[in-house]
Amino acid sequence: MELQHEDGARFALIADDGRFPNSRLPLVVCPGALSGFAGDLAAEFERVFAANGWLPAWRSGIFGYHHYHSTAHEGLGVSRGFIVVLLGGDEGLSVRAEAGDCIVIPAGVAHTRIEASTNLLIVGAYPKGQSPDMLYGAPGERPAADRNIAAVPLPSLDPVAGKDGPLVRLWRSAPAGR
Repeated sequence: MELQHEDGARFALIADDGRFPNSRLPLVVCPGALSGFAGDLAAEFERVFAANGWLPAWRSGIFGYHHYHSTAHEGLGVSRGFIVVLLGGDEGLSVRAEAGDCIVIPAGVAHTRIEASTNLLIVGAYPKGQSPDMLYGAPGERPAADRNIAAVPLPSLDPVAGKDGPLVRLWRSAPAGR
């Protein structure tokens, strides 16, 4: 599995691996989404996310263990340093992101930090009206998690580029179903 390209964004579909549901919606990586900004990049990600209906919820890093959210999509704005994230479980996709990059993780896609700089800072955001749960791929989480994921609405705006962003195009054209 590797990232494909569309209009400056990179994306990948990550299928159910038996432990993690992952998603029919592609993971979207926008390199350099805010790389030209010279001020407080964390504050700028928060401003831009909020302007596009993705409510900033935290500033931190990413946990070093597999987890996923069945009740919310997640936007990550890398504000300082770099991170390598493994997405989709043990056999998933490794993605490196650095300051100015944005990653959007669909509900159901497992993610874990596998490497990061000591100065890493990420702004996490969720579409308005969505609140994340924490699931770990443990026995018994499914099929309830699958039902939750299927019920999570698509956001109307890309967290950085708004109505014309790659997330909107890619997610609206994704196949129906779970």
